[in-house]
Amino acid sequence: MKKFWLATVDAFSTFLKVPGTVTKKGAHVRDAIDLKRIMIIAVISVVPAAIFGMWNVGYQHSLAIGDGRLQILANFWYGFLKVLPLYVVAYGVGLFIEFFSAGIRNEEVNEGYLMSGMLIPLIVPVTVPLWMLAIAVAFSVIFVKECFGGTGMNIWNPALVTRAFLFFSYPSAMSGSQCWISLKAGEQVVDGFTGATPLALDGAAAQYGTGVWDYIIGTIPGSVGETSVIAILLGAAILIWTGVASWKIMLSSVAGALFVGGLANLAGVGIPAWEHLILGGFAFGTVFMATDPVTSAQTECGKWIYGFLVGALCVTVRLFNPGYAEGMMLAILLGNTFAPLIDHYVVNGAMKRRTKAAMKTA
Repeated sequence: MKKFWLATVDAFSTFLKVPGTVTKKGAHVRDAIDLKRIMIIAVISVVPAAIFGMWNVGYQHSLAIGDGRLQILANFWYGFLKVLPLYVVAYGVGLFIEFFSAGIRNEEVNEGYLMSGMLIPLIVPVTVPLWMLAIAVAFSVIFVKECFGGTGMNIWNPALVTRAFLFFSYPSAMSGSQCWISLKAGEQVVDGFTGATPLALDGAAAQYGTGVWDYIIGTIPGSVGETSVIAILLGAAILIWTGVASWKIMLSSVAGALFVGGLANLAGVGIPAWEHLILGGFAFGTVFMATDPVTSAQTECGKWIYGFLVGALCVTVRLFNPGYAEGMMLAILLGNTFAPLIDHYVVNGAMKRRTKAAMKTA
């Protein structure tokens, strides 16, 4: 039994310090960047969106009961207390399965779930029942990650599969006009209040202003971490500066969304193409989930194709699926599915070009 949990003990003992064991000889590459450091950088990049999301939870609650004051500390504390249980469940269930699986395989615990556990509470409604979240997390970690061999072997993004499981298994908890706010006992919403997201309202008719700056700042209803474009861009800057995420995927995703949205605008359909970039989960998904190095394309050319596909599919779903206003989740999961195929054809194409060039020079 002691040996079974050895990987768990080792994971905690090395979380904040470098192990004393080092290579003595035969090392070809010496670098301070490893999986743990990459995951920590990725987690840090999400912190701005998480902090703002907690404040926005409190702010949306204040609006719902008729108090529109920008109470920074009070709103943040209210949101923090509402989001904290989501993190406890997401990390508690997910890490327990990770530790147990490492014990079964007699392997070290990988740090890949650090990012997934950080993302999951930010892409679900703050009112989602904790038991539903626990089931969704368990399903995702077991069947999407561990069954494929653990960190680095999964085909789909575990955080998005968690959201997809909730969406298709418990749709009432993931949609509806009041699922973005949480009321205390005895509290009631003011007359005329609607908690629907701007996408669900087709970009209009929401309360308390839904101008461009409301979308960019993030003072609108939505999943915890997906509303503030400014906070998300801060995270994008960290990921690009450190080289943890691919700017090519981010840029090509934006291009794909603008391309499809622009074609729709020419046909007189949908909202202005650029609004898709600041609504719903597009920005959050593009920066933090489409760029997942495990489930995205690996080749440089493939990254451009993969990102463009994700952006284009997102807007396509938004435009032509009236039953599902948000399309980023499905777009990224479909992009994950086709990423290996994209890389396959990119590599084969490069090999054929090199073969032809070699035959010409021979």
